[in-house]
Parts: sequence; C-alpha cells; structure tokens
Amino acid sequence: MRILRKLKPLLLFTLFASSTNSILAQSSNITLNQDPKFEQLLNEKRKSNTNLSYSDRYKIQIFNGGSESAKKTLNDFKQEFKNMDGTIIFNTPNYKVWVGNFRTRMEAERNLIDIQKKYKNVFLIKPNK
Repeated sequence: MRILRKLKPLLLFTLFASSTNSILAQSSNITLNQDPKFEQLLNEKRKSNTNLSYSDRYKIQIFNGGSESAKKTLNDFKQEFKNMDGTIIFNTPNYKVWVGNFRTRMEAERNLIDIQKKYKNVFLIKPNK
C-alpha cells in the first residue's frame, strides 16, 4: 500500500506529461508572403554589384563624346553583344562608354578583337577605383 501511494503521483505526472507532449506539438507549415517588388529590387541590386568597377578588372572603352551619342552607342552595343554588359561614365566634359568586366588582360584582348570589327576607336583600359 505504501508503495502505491508513492507511485500514484509519479504515474499521474508521467500520464500528464505524455498527453501534453502530443497536444503542444507544432506543425512545420510556414507560409511566407513576399512582395513581388522585393525580388525585382534584389535583381537590380545584383545587377548593380556586377557593374561596379574594380581596380583589378579590365574594360574596353568604345565611345568618348556627348551624352546622347553615348546612350545611342550603348544601346547599339547591347543589341549587338547581348552577353556583355556596358555602362556610361561621366568624366568632365565627356561621356565614356565602357563595356565588359574582364579579370585578365588576355580575356579582354580576345573580346577587344571582336568589338573592333564593329567599333573602330576602341581601346583596353584598367580603370582606377
């Protein structure tokens, strides 16, 4: 009888603990509502990070002159060379169109040969930060 008196609270506690364990379990379903503009903004950020000029990278300058001509040259270039990115740099008083982002000089020179077929006054540069 004494043993039953001591085991009764232990049995009740065990029964209570095991029943609450299954009651308090959480489901693992998570629903995330994301604004579609967030993904667009993230893609723009990724694109701008790839356009940053690094001091150890080579670029090819294809134009030097006025603003409107620079925009037209860049648009023409992007239509012709879809896999290569370009940017317009303002250096008083001229606008420059730089294309590519090459790690090695050899890679830049290979692309320079292809670009020279379309644009005559092009040259290889290594811009400072």
